[in-house]
Amino acid sequence: MKKYAIYLLALGALCLILIPSSAQEKQSYVVIVNAENPATSLSKKRVSRLLLKEISRWDAHAAEPVDLDSKSKVREAFSKEIHGRSVSSIKNYWQRQIFSGKAVPPPEVATDAAVISFVKARPGGIGYVSAQTRLPSDVKVLTVASK
Repeated sequence: MKKYAIYLLALGALCLILIPSSAQEKQSYVVIVNAENPATSLSKKRVSRLLLKEISRWDAHAAEPVDLDSKSKVREAFSKEIHGRSVSSIKNYWQRQIFSGKAVPPPEVATDAAVISFVKARPGGIGYVSAQTRLPSDVKVLTVASK
């Protein structure tokens, strides 16, 4: 009986180590813009509207959003947090936009480095990367307010 209890404790400890907690699974991200952009903070709603191309201008510049690849965990976290929807729901949104002739989705890139390159090359660029990504001085992080 004592051996059985030890095996159960060991199995439980192993499960805790191997199964990540929901806090560990959540990928954190930061929203970035070109360093010349005067914005320092935006609401979640405005960020969503920019990425969904419902807003087309930043002051004097055209808004140019970029998305990470649809398989990215960072994109999944961003989509849930900012859009309040899954990546597949956002993909469906873009299919409807394309079919109706209203808009095409932002370009998708595979890496944080590609997002950074895109944003720093465009005054109206906006995107998101993993919070752990080291950022160059020609992009800046926006504060995203919940309202």
